[in-house]
Amino acid sequence: MSDITVFGYTDSQILDAIQEHGSYRKAAAALGVNRRTIERRMSRIKNMEAGRDRARVLFLDIETAPIMASVWRIWQENVGLEQIRQDWHLLSFCAKWMGEDHVYYDDQRKASDISDDKPLLAQLHALLDEAHVVVAQNGDKFDLPKIRWRLLKAGFNPPKPFKTIDTLKILKRNFGATSNKLAFVSDQLLSNRKEEHKEFPGFQLWSECLAGNKRAWEEMRTYNIVDVLALEELYLKLRPWVPHHINVGIYTDHEEPTCSRCGSHNLQLVGTVPTNVNVYPLYECKDCHGHSRGRQTMVTTAARRNLLVAA
Repeated sequence: MSDITVFGYTDSQILDAIQEHGSYRKAAAALGVNRRTIERRMSRIKNMEAGRDRARVLFLDIETAPIMASVWRIWQENVGLEQIRQDWHLLSFCAKWMGEDHVYYDDQRKASDISDDKPLLAQLHALLDEAHVVVAQNGDKFDLPKIRWRLLKAGFNPPKPFKTIDTLKILKRNFGATSNKLAFVSDQLLSNRKEEHKEFPGFQLWSECLAGNKRAWEEMRTYNIVDVLALEELYLKLRPWVPHHINVGIYTDHEEPTCSRCGSHNLQLVGTVPTNVNVYPLYECKDCHGHSRGRQTMVTTAARRNLLVAA
């Protein structure tokens, strides 16, 4: 069980409140949270105690406000720092744990100062602090550097280290799709299809949110959530194809062979895979359909002594 603070309370505090008040409903009332929040946290605690989903994989997407600047031209304009009237900040975020149904979403619609994104940052910090792996589309170049800068600027300490998986990099390196944009690949591959915001197309959605338009904020919410649902489905589609995938098997029980991609023990020995000087057993995961190789060579020590390599 972790003692990480998520949305104001640690797992220990949640358990203490349930024990003290005798039910999820009374504990939720005492803590000032929704009963479903208590139920979701308890479900996660039970899963972790049972050893399921030990690799905490977080799907993440953020939306930011634009930089407001005074310019003289609309084409190839270099904007100096003195021309900036309002710097960017977070507008909203959406996140989801793999293996859980709940989708986390929050935005700045009710903020008295829309540029004060510290409440969003506190939630993001708690989620990142719990994650072993963070998955995002273009996350290595956009989402995560943006979040880190705002956390640093707001005075947060860094969250615990985590690995990152950028689905945009996976698409670029391993496939030849006509476009690597999430909208295109989701339309081609997924049931959770990313749709562009229709009532407020293009930049209009951001400008209307900044102006306090309630319908625009609802469209931003839908846009953000659908992005994360599409991201999760895309990642699961891509996962068996990714060479050198992060080894999530290290977070699970090692009493038997474990899939390096999803942590499952439902494996089948399907052959061997060679390196330049060794041969290793090759396994196929019957859950995620990815391949993993064993770490113990099948070539004897005597055979390795006689094995030559090209000079």
